[in-house]
Amino acid sequence: MVTQNDKALMRLALKRAWEYQGLCYPNPCVGAVLSDAQGNVLGVGAHHAAGQPHAEVEALKEAYLKLSGDKRILACETSAQIHHFLQIHHNNLFHSHYLHVSLEPCHHYGKTPPCSQLIYTLGIKRVVIGMADKSAHAQGGGAFLKHNGVDVLFGCLEDECQTLIEPFLAWQEKKPFAFFKLALSQNGVATGGLISSEDSRIRVHQLRNVCDLLVIGGNTVRIDRPVLDARFVQGKAPNILIYSHHKTFDKAIPLFHVEGRHVWVENSLDKIQNHHNIMVEGGQGMLDALSPFIEWYLIFQSPHKKEGKPITLPHLKKVFSMPIGEDTMSWYKRVNHG
Repeated sequence: MVTQNDKALMRLALKRAWEYQGLCYPNPCVGAVLSDAQGNVLGVGAHHAAGQPHAEVEALKEAYLKLSGDKRILACETSAQIHHFLQIHHNNLFHSHYLHVSLEPCHHYGKTPPCSQLIYTLGIKRVVIGMADKSAHAQGGGAFLKHNGVDVLFGCLEDECQTLIEPFLAWQEKKPFAFFKLALSQNGVATGGLISSEDSRIRVHQLRNVCDLLVIGGNTVRIDRPVLDARFVQGKAPNILIYSHHKTFDKAIPLFHVEGRHVWVENSLDKIQNHHNIMVEGGQGMLDALSPFIEWYLIFQSPHKKEGKPITLPHLKKVFSMPIGEDTMSWYKRVNHG
């Protein structure tokens, strides 16, 4: 039975996971919380990026440090290092504790060892899972743990957990996942030069690094003359689709000179269907053109006002919000009518 305490701990796991939304692609965003039987939080973790330790491992690492005071674990950075250290040094610290995780623990060897085996080895008493992992190569962690005597419960805040991993589910189904990124002033203006803080711009570059296509309107390219790369994080610049009915551009605009990228100028959005993780940037024209097709919106809102006409957004529901530098970063989902 899912208790109110289970829900509170799962919400904490979800909150931590949302902080890394978009950065884990193509892996799912996952959050985890390790607590004692009374609900006191000992460790909170999230999956930060593909190939890095999973959420459960990050939560266990934090909890081990809190429970043991053994700072040697801080030298462990890779998932394999943390798994190995905990397997040797756990000293039965976890045997009466609970783990809440938004997605079923993996049960396979990939870029990281299986979390299910680590959880079993550490003797964790109860595992509460938001939603089952239906991927053929990773599923089965819950069944493995239950078979080996762990108290396993599925379905805690399942809808919220599924919303969190919509980019991953689209990738599994070989469908494109697209989101619209906007930087807005405090009074809703999206034009007139830089708006968001350096921290927000670094996050955008992190997201570009894992996107394979960036869609932008022709007017924005002509006016802003952008680079649209991921240089702030020494990342890979995405390919560019310039959506424009007029195909003439000044080829001195920096985005045309980024090594290794393709740039298409087209009056349709058909190219989106050939890509997987797509960021859309632009102003009112792009919003009006794409809002019927795009469900997800990522908005960086500055605390400063700016002169200009406020942008008109579609009807959106806020899913998550957090401070980033002096700005506020929020994920929204379009509200469908009818």
